[in-house]
Amino acid sequence: MRSISYLFIVISIIFTSCDSEGVYDQNIMIPNEVWHMDSIAHFNVYIADTVTSHNIYVNLRNSVNYSNSNLYLFIETLAPSGAKLRDTMECTLANSRGEWLGKGFGRIRDNQIPYKMDIRFPIPGNYHFSIQHAMRARELKEVVSVGIRVETNN
Repeated sequence: MRSISYLFIVISIIFTSCDSEGVYDQNIMIPNEVWHMDSIAHFNVYIADTVTSHNIYVNLRNSVNYSNSNLYLFIETLAPSGAKLRDTMECTLANSRGEWLGKGFGRIRDNQIPYKMDIRFPIPGNYHFSIQHAMRARELKEVVSVGIRVETNN
């Protein structure tokens, strides 16, 4: 069963990497599917276009055995100018009936959750995004991966 999940992840990466709107799309696998509070995911995104608006999404993959219906995140953005922005974001992963909202079959659900929509980056350069879970538990079990997607807003 585990090999089917990995095959699905590889196939989804291939298909999502072939779109024309994507500027950046990267996921980091969580070791042993246990996300420690002090483990921070880092992403460096080079932005050249300051005219076109962009959408930013958080990619989350969770197992159907994840024990919560949501997940809180701390997201920090560091601009090339040195300006910092820190947000707290709630990611709803299941509805009130306990049904998973993400796409997928088998054990893994893929979620692409809007973070910032229709924004313009003020200056070109490298933007650094850091994502840390903000749940009360120090360790979150059954979180498979976390990522960032930046795309042009057409």
